Amino acid sequence: MAAGDFRLCDVVLDESIGRSTPDVEHERAVAIFDLIEENSFEPLGHEGGPYRLNISLVEAKLVFSITTQEQQDVATHILSLTPFRRIIKDYFLICESYYEAIRSSTPSQIEAIDMGRRGIHNDGSQTLMDRLAGKIKVDFDTARRLFTLVCVLYWRG
Repeated sequence: MAAGDFRLCDVVLDESIGRSTPDVEHERAVAIFDLIEENSFEPLGHEGGPYRLNISLVEAKLVFSITTQEQQDVATHILSLTPFRRIIKDYFLICESYYEAIRSSTPSQIEAIDMGRRGIHNDGSQTLMDRLAGKIKVDFDTARRLFTLVCVLYWRG
């Protein structure tokens, strides 16, 4: 294990929730692939990974269980979903509009909806970074991909 290797090597979503729509499953797969390809993930107070992250929902709370690549426990962080509820609800609504627009709208209409979708996603990503502050240091791109996975879990839950 290389000290200072602050990145994720594996991300697992709680599979007990089940599967969702093809659009949501595609978002999940892309987010996990992109996250593992490029991320910055530093559990504060730990000497370094790489890390495995298991994301789950337990009693309406978001649970981040972190282990090393060798499965040694690092930390478990439990976050309230309350600060995310409005953002996730807005994000789901605009995603539904976006997927519908892809099927029947003009490119300029699709682009306008996508800009709104990205704005709400950025708000959720910043909220996640704020909630992880003092626990896990992540860059904005990593927070964006993690927020996508939180939404997927919430959508299925």
